[in-house]
Amino acid sequence: MIAIIADDHPLFREGVKPVLLKLDRRVTLIEADDYPSAFAAMHKAREVDLALLDLNMPGSEGPVSIRFFHQRYPHIPVVVVSGEEGRGCMEKVMNYGAMGFISKSSTAAVMLSALNLVLSGGVYIPPQLLRQYGEMAGKEPDVADRRSLHTNEYGLTQRQMEVLTHLAAGLSNKEIAEAIHLAEGTVKIHVAAVYQTLRVNNRMEAVRMAEKLGLVGAPHG
Repeated sequence: MIAIIADDHPLFREGVKPVLLKLDRRVTLIEADDYPSAFAAMHKAREVDLALLDLNMPGSEGPVSIRFFHQRYPHIPVVVVSGEEGRGCMEKVMNYGAMGFISKSSTAAVMLSALNLVLSGGVYIPPQLLRQYGEMAGKEPDVADRRSLHTNEYGLTQRQMEVLTHLAAGLSNKEIAEAIHLAEGTVKIHVAAVYQTLRVNNRMEAVRMAEKLGLVGAPHG
Protein backbone atom coordinates (compact mmCIF):
# COMPACT_ATOMS: atom_id res chain seq x y z
CA MET A 1 0.00 0.00 0.00
CA ILE A 2 1.17 3.53 -0.81
CA ALA A 3 -0.12 6.34 1.39
CA ILE A 4 0.56 10.06 1.40
CA ILE A 5 0.32 12.14 4.55
CA ALA A 6 0.38 15.90 4.19
CA ASP A 7 0.73 17.88 7.41
CA ASP A 8 3.04 20.71 8.44
CA HIS A 9 3.80 19.17 11.85
CA PRO A 10 6.62 16.57 11.65
CA LEU A 11 5.71 15.16 15.06
CA PHE A 12 2.17 14.44 13.91
CA ARG A 13 3.42 12.71 10.77
CA GLU A 14 5.70 10.55 12.92
CA GLY A 15 2.76 9.66 15.14
CA VAL A 16 0.69 8.49 12.19
CA LYS A 17 3.35 6.15 10.81
CA PRO A 18 2.78 3.34 13.38
CA VAL A 19 -0.94 3.44 12.57
CA LEU A 20 -0.30 3.05 8.85
CA LEU A 21 2.12 0.19 9.54
CA LYS A 22 -0.70 -1.62 11.32
CA LEU A 23 -2.79 -1.23 8.18
CA ASP A 24 -0.05 -2.75 6.05
CA ARG A 25 3.45 -3.72 7.20
CA ARG A 26 4.72 -3.06 3.68
CA VAL A 27 3.22 0.42 3.45
CA THR A 28 5.20 3.03 1.54
CA LEU A 29 4.68 6.41 3.16
CA ILE A 30 5.06 9.62 1.18
CA GLU A 31 5.32 12.74 3.34
CA ALA A 32 4.50 16.34 2.50
CA ASP A 33 4.63 19.39 4.74
CA ASP A 34 2.38 21.71 2.72
CA TYR A 35 -0.33 21.58 0.08
CA PRO A 36 1.87 22.27 -2.97
CA SER A 37 4.35 19.55 -1.98
CA ALA A 38 1.43 17.14 -1.56
CA PHE A 39 0.51 17.71 -5.19
CA ALA A 40 4.14 17.40 -6.27
CA ALA A 41 4.40 14.08 -4.42
CA MET A 42 1.18 12.86 -6.04
CA HIS A 43 2.54 13.77 -9.45
CA LYS A 44 5.71 11.75 -8.85
CA ALA A 45 4.02 8.71 -7.33
CA ARG A 46 2.87 6.07 -9.77
CA GLU A 47 -0.01 4.91 -7.60
CA VAL A 48 -1.42 6.03 -4.24
CA ASP A 49 -3.99 4.07 -2.23
CA LEU A 50 -4.76 6.62 0.49
CA ALA A 51 -4.29 10.35 1.08
CA LEU A 52 -4.34 11.89 4.56
CA LEU A 53 -4.58 15.67 4.31
CA ASP A 54 -4.52 18.39 6.93
CA LEU A 55 -6.90 21.31 6.33
CA ASN A 56 -4.75 24.14 7.59
CA MET A 57 -1.25 23.40 6.36
CA PRO A 58 0.61 26.06 4.33
CA GLY A 59 -0.82 26.53 0.85
CA SER A 60 -4.19 25.05 1.76
CA GLU A 61 -7.44 26.97 1.52
CA GLY A 62 -9.33 24.61 3.80
CA PRO A 63 -12.25 22.56 2.41
CA VAL A 64 -11.86 24.13 -1.04
CA SER A 65 -8.43 22.54 -1.34
CA ILE A 66 -9.98 19.15 -0.60
CA ARG A 67 -12.39 19.68 -3.48
CA PHE A 68 -9.54 20.54 -5.86
CA PHE A 69 -7.53 17.51 -4.73
CA HIS A 70 -10.53 15.21 -5.19
CA GLN A 71 -11.23 16.63 -8.64
CA ARG A 72 -7.61 16.02 -9.64
CA TYR A 73 -7.44 12.53 -8.11
CA PRO A 74 -11.06 11.28 -7.92
CA HIS A 75 -10.17 7.61 -7.44
CA ILE A 76 -7.96 8.11 -4.37
CA PRO A 77 -9.70 7.93 -0.98
CA VAL A 78 -9.09 11.25 0.78
CA VAL A 79 -9.27 11.43 4.57
CA VAL A 80 -9.04 14.80 6.27
CA VAL A 81 -7.15 14.87 9.57
CA SER A 82 -7.85 18.12 11.34
CA GLY A 83 -8.14 19.84 14.68
CA GLU A 84 -11.33 21.54 13.51
CA GLU A 85 -14.58 19.93 14.61
CA GLY A 86 -17.21 22.39 13.41
CA ARG A 87 -20.19 20.85 11.65
CA GLY A 88 -20.10 23.38 8.81
CA CYS A 89 -16.46 22.66 8.00
CA MET A 90 -17.00 18.92 8.16
CA GLU A 91 -20.05 19.09 5.88
CA LYS A 92 -18.06 21.06 3.29
CA VAL A 93 -15.24 18.53 3.42
CA MET A 94 -17.65 15.65 2.85
CA ASN A 95 -19.43 17.57 0.09
CA TYR A 96 -16.11 18.11 -1.61
CA GLY A 97 -15.30 14.42 -1.86
CA ALA A 98 -13.58 13.36 1.37
CA MET A 99 -14.28 9.81 2.55
CA GLY A 100 -13.43 10.52 6.17
CA PHE A 101 -12.87 13.23 8.73
CA ILE A 102 -10.61 12.27 11.64
CA SER A 103 -10.17 14.63 14.55
CA LYS A 104 -6.59 15.14 15.68
CA SER A 105 -7.82 14.51 19.21
CA SER A 106 -8.59 10.90 18.24
CA THR A 107 -6.61 7.97 19.58
CA ALA A 108 -4.43 5.75 17.40
CA ALA A 109 -7.01 2.96 17.75
CA VAL A 110 -9.78 5.24 16.48
CA MET A 111 -7.66 6.35 13.55
CA LEU A 112 -6.83 2.75 12.66
CA SER A 113 -10.50 1.79 12.76
CA ALA A 114 -11.44 4.82 10.67
CA LEU A 115 -8.84 4.12 7.99
CA ASN A 116 -9.82 0.46 7.82
CA LEU A 117 -13.41 1.57 7.27
CA VAL A 118 -12.46 3.98 4.49
CA LEU A 119 -10.22 1.46 2.74
CA SER A 120 -13.10 -1.04 2.80
CA GLY A 121 -15.28 1.49 0.97
CA GLY A 122 -17.03 3.10 3.93
CA VAL A 123 -17.18 6.68 5.17
CA TYR A 124 -15.87 7.75 8.58
CA ILE A 125 -17.12 10.69 10.62
CA PRO A 126 -16.16 11.19 14.28
CA PRO A 127 -18.90 10.24 16.76
CA GLN A 128 -18.76 13.67 18.39
CA LEU A 129 -19.57 15.29 15.06
CA LEU A 130 -22.43 12.88 14.44
CA ARG A 131 -23.80 13.77 17.87
CA GLN A 132 -23.39 17.46 17.14
CA TYR A 133 -25.19 17.00 13.84
CA GLY A 134 -28.06 15.22 15.55
CA GLU A 135 -28.37 17.97 18.14
CA MET A 136 -28.35 20.68 15.47
CA ALA A 137 -30.66 18.90 13.05
CA GLY A 138 -33.74 20.28 14.76
CA LYS A 139 -32.67 23.73 13.62
CA GLU A 140 -32.34 22.72 9.99
CA PRO A 141 -35.10 23.85 7.59
CA ASP A 142 -35.51 20.30 6.26
CA VAL A 143 -36.34 18.96 9.74
CA ALA A 144 -39.47 20.80 10.80
CA ASP A 145 -40.80 18.04 13.03
CA ARG A 146 -38.67 17.28 16.06
CA ARG A 147 -40.10 13.76 16.09
CA SER A 148 -37.71 13.06 13.21
CA LEU A 149 -34.88 13.26 15.75
CA HIS A 150 -36.33 10.42 17.81
CA THR A 151 -34.78 7.02 17.22
CA ASN A 152 -36.45 3.68 16.66
CA GLU A 153 -35.63 0.57 18.68
CA TYR A 154 -32.42 0.12 16.70
CA GLY A 155 -31.20 3.69 17.28
CA LEU A 156 -31.98 5.07 13.81
CA THR A 157 -33.71 8.42 13.30
CA GLN A 158 -36.50 8.88 10.77
CA ARG A 159 -34.10 10.62 8.40
CA GLN A 160 -31.57 7.80 8.71
CA MET A 161 -34.32 5.28 8.00
CA GLU A 162 -35.25 7.28 4.91
CA VAL A 163 -31.64 7.18 3.75
CA LEU A 164 -31.41 3.46 4.53
CA THR A 165 -34.50 2.76 2.45
CA HIS A 166 -32.92 4.53 -0.52
CA LEU A 167 -29.67 2.63 0.06
CA ALA A 168 -31.59 -0.62 -0.12
CA ALA A 169 -33.08 0.55 -3.42
CA GLY A 170 -29.57 0.90 -4.83
CA LEU A 171 -29.40 4.69 -5.02
CA SER A 172 -26.05 6.46 -4.87
CA ASN A 173 -25.38 9.23 -2.35
CA LYS A 174 -25.95 11.80 -5.09
CA GLU A 175 -29.26 10.23 -6.08
CA ILE A 176 -30.38 10.05 -2.45
CA ALA A 177 -29.48 13.72 -2.00
CA GLU A 178 -31.63 14.64 -4.98
CA ALA A 179 -34.50 12.44 -3.80
CA ILE A 180 -34.72 13.89 -0.28
CA HIS A 181 -33.46 17.40 -1.09
CA LEU A 182 -30.28 17.40 0.98
CA ALA A 183 -26.66 18.21 0.20
CA GLU A 184 -24.63 15.17 -0.79
CA GLY A 185 -22.27 15.77 2.12
CA THR A 186 -25.22 15.67 4.53
CA VAL A 187 -26.31 12.36 3.02
CA LYS A 188 -22.79 11.01 3.60
CA ILE A 189 -23.15 11.95 7.25
CA HIS A 190 -26.46 10.10 7.54
CA VAL A 191 -25.01 7.06 5.74
CA ALA A 192 -22.04 7.04 8.12
CA ALA A 193 -24.43 7.28 11.05
CA VAL A 194 -26.38 4.29 9.72
CA TYR A 195 -23.18 2.26 9.37
CA GLN A 196 -22.08 3.07 12.91
CA THR A 197 -25.50 2.39 14.42
CA LEU A 198 -25.90 -0.94 12.63
CA ARG A 199 -22.21 -1.75 13.19
CA VAL A 200 -21.49 -2.41 9.52
CA ASN A 201 -18.76 -1.20 7.19
CA ASN A 202 -20.38 -0.79 3.79
CA ARG A 203 -23.63 -0.57 1.85
CA MET A 204 -24.02 -4.27 1.23
CA GLU A 205 -23.61 -5.07 4.91
CA ALA A 206 -26.01 -2.26 5.84
CA VAL A 207 -28.71 -3.56 3.51
CA ARG A 208 -28.26 -7.15 4.67
CA MET A 209 -28.47 -6.10 8.30
CA ALA A 210 -31.53 -3.95 7.60
CA GLU A 211 -33.23 -6.89 5.88
CA LYS A 212 -32.32 -9.17 8.77
CA LEU A 213 -33.83 -6.71 11.25
CA GLY A 214 -36.92 -6.20 9.09
CA LEU A 215 -36.16 -2.53 8.51
CA VAL A 216 -36.37 -2.81 4.72
CA GLY A 217 -37.77 -5.31 2.29
CA ALA A 218 -40.64 -7.67 2.85
CA PRO A 219 -41.64 -8.13 6.51
CA HIS A 220 -40.21 -11.29 8.04
CA GLY A 221 -42.55 -13.99 9.17
